[in-house]
Amino acid sequence: MTMTKTTLWGCCALVWVGSVGAFAPVQLIPASSQLQQQQQPALFGVLQQQQQQQKHGLTSYQAFSKSSSSTRLYMGWGPDPIWTEAPITSTKSACKSGICVTVTIQVSSETAAAYTTPGQYVQVKLAGDADAKPLFLAMSSAPPSSSSNDENDDPASTATDTVEFEFLIKKTDGNVWLTDGTATLADVSQVLGGGFPIEDNLNSIVKYDFPTQNVILLGVGSGIAPLKAAIESNQLLLSDSVSGKPGRTARLYYGVRTPDDLCFVDRFDEWERMGYQVVPVMSGGDDDASASAWQGRTGYVQNALEEDGVPIPRNSGALLCGMKGMAEAVKDILLKAGVFEGRVLTNF
Repeated sequence: MTMTKTTLWGCCALVWVGSVGAFAPVQLIPASSQLQQQQQPALFGVLQQQQQQQKHGLTSYQAFSKSSSSTRLYMGWGPDPIWTEAPITSTKSACKSGICVTVTIQVSSETAAAYTTPGQYVQVKLAGDADAKPLFLAMSSAPPSSSSNDENDDPASTATDTVEFEFLIKKTDGNVWLTDGTATLADVSQVLGGGFPIEDNLNSIVKYDFPTQNVILLGVGSGIAPLKAAIESNQLLLSDSVSGKPGRTARLYYGVRTPDDLCFVDRFDEWERMGYQVVPVMSGGDDDASASAWQGRTGYVQNALEEDGVPIPRNSGALLCGMKGMAEAVKDILLKAGVFEGRVLTNF
């Protein structure tokens, strides 16, 4: 089977559906199908087929076999999931409107030890159902090794037997089993993906002569999940961990339809204290009472970024998580301003 690498724009984990984001399962699509022939985008956004794998060679995220003419479209690249049964410890509404929930799942310390970089994800499906389609969910909780105050370098050595992973999930028909609070067990894969390449592209001084002094984070809907993980991981170095002196500056643009759709509102003050300027942006109309009473920024996050401008572009970097239109518009604004393309980070 010939594998065709796909490029995902604007997904917070791997599969993005709807204007504020949701996760959907991997699907196999034969090369002879009408969808494949027309190269139509999947429901979650864009899957752009790459036709030059042989020219550029294989990467660690690609797996190809030259023995068949069929083509597989897939979200994310890497090993097959290894399933472990895990208890679902809580399911709570994440916003006033109720369109999103936070779910915590208890995983083993061995699984947790592999979560080192914000933006990584796991696959989750109904426990014991071999035919269940998995969800692809990026953790909204910070990597355990980042949030630990222990100086031991081994992230598993300070952990208990289990660690809780937190997820932010928009309710859809395909995830009712997880979001309605009735399930008590789930099958969870090993940690997958590389996450946001923060260390190599923002923190390293090897690639660029201009150090990163400003960080811009842009998320839409449940796309705030991996950005929350990045903020609370302290990997963005907003303060000097040794001296405690202020480090980089940072702005978070968080787009939702109405104020009642905002998630993690109870964390905003803490993020501000950490040095993040939180900029909520409402895209909804006046038909909603909370939207009509909103006195803050309106429109889309890319519009807010364009209005505010990019401070010292050659010394700036960005983390993005949202749908195709937002990701493309934001990247265009950043590159035209002079931000290095390698410092515009996504988690896929």
